[in-house]
Amino acid sequence: MSYLLDTNVCIRYMNGRAPGVLRRLQALQPTEVVVCSVVKAELFYGAQRSQNPERSLAAQRQFLQPYLSLPFDDAAAEIVGRVRAQLAASGTPIGPYDLQIAAIALANACTLVTHNVREFSGIPDLVYEDWESA
Repeated sequence: MSYLLDTNVCIRYMNGRAPGVLRRLQALQPTEVVVCSVVKAELFYGAQRSQNPERSLAAQRQFLQPYLSLPFDDAAAEIVGRVRAQLAASGTPIGPYDLQIAAIALANACTLVTHNVREFSGIPDLVYEDWESA
């Protein structure tokens, strides 16, 4: 099983504010954890807006280095279309980046690790875990 880290999990880990995430990551092999291009984009955007972009980018790159990065590809794009239509029909849309992250998790049969359970809980078939509440 692979665990796909959501942006909020990465940030809380790097800021040292998620002991549950730290414990879980230390218990896993790097090959069991993945990130994705959308999460990286959100992290890099945040780094560019930080008080010290160079230091923030270096810390992010060091954190991300051991993990395989999954792209937003055609399979994920098709899932986005389906899930977005389902969520719109039920009146529970979510943000476009979260939708892309969820689609990448679904396309690659990953468990999404997030603290943003409310946003992701309405997505059919998405498996997710909140390591901060564990």
